[in-house]
Amino acid sequence: MPHATEKMREAFEEIQMKRFFGFALLLVLSAAPAFGSSKKPQTVIIPETVQVGSTQLPAGTYKLAWTGSESDVQVTLAQAGKTVITFAAKTVEQKNNPGVDLNTNAGVVSLERIHLDNVSLQLEGAPHPGH
Repeated sequence: MPHATEKMREAFEEIQMKRFFGFALLLVLSAAPAFGSSKKPQTVIIPETVQVGSTQLPAGTYKLAWTGSESDVQVTLAQAGKTVITFAAKTVEQKNNPGVDLNTNAGVVSLERIHLDNVSLQLEGAPHPGH
């Protein structure tokens, strides 16, 4: 009879392991969209040459990716698979029409904000709306 008890124990352990792995897989699959949905690479069109910090960024279409959250975000703009610039920004969650906000001061056009569908990226050092 000890043989039958051991087989039952092994079957029980196998069922428990399958349940554990099934639950772990379910957690991973359900969490994956939350990690990537708002930060997936997107396309941004810069309509004219702009200043970003000390860098002049030519007009063009860029792939935008960002990491971090809220007030500590690193934004990367790339063209043809090469990083053109990386800069700090903060996020403001809001529904938008995608685009950019520019500011002209003493003949220099600066990039202030990049608007994506559900978030705006406010460049560090750029004036906030109403200032």
